[in-house]
Amino acid sequence: MKKIVLTVVSILAIGASTAFAGTPINELNQGQTAIGVQDHDLYIQHQLSNNFSLGFSENDINGQIGLGNNIKGIIGSRDYGGSKLYAGLAVTAPLAPSLAGYASFVGADNFTEAQVGANYNLTNNLDLNLNYRSLMPEYGNDQNRTSVGAAYKF
Repeated sequence: MKKIVLTVVSILAIGASTAFAGTPINELNQGQTAIGVQDHDLYIQHQLSNNFSLGFSENDINGQIGLGNNIKGIIGSRDYGGSKLYAGLAVTAPLAPSLAGYASFVGADNFTEAQVGANYNLTNNLDLNLNYRSLMPEYGNDQNRTSVGAAYKF
């Protein structure tokens, strides 16, 4: 199963032609790691403690801090030709068995980004993600899109 999941994630990542930064809001246990693909961007996220995770992707590094029931603070740095610090919040909620929804909002001096999505647990270690994201840069056109991604947890 691990080989199949990693093969699918690799094919999706290799077949990608554009990057739209940002990762879904994952629910991980302490010590658990997620490797996934979202918006043609490969990412990795690790839950370092009960209330802190650290994530990396092509143009992004971020930390998510548990602030209470289903609320996370987000702080990170995104590089679009110059590193920019950003901050924001995320909320999560169970929607049905094996289905969790989330909404997040992050902003910096040169962009804001809103995301609404859901993670469906296909197995204990494999999640499917569907989300809608709106990236609003200070200069240039807004970028709105719906995407599907997957994450393997171990």
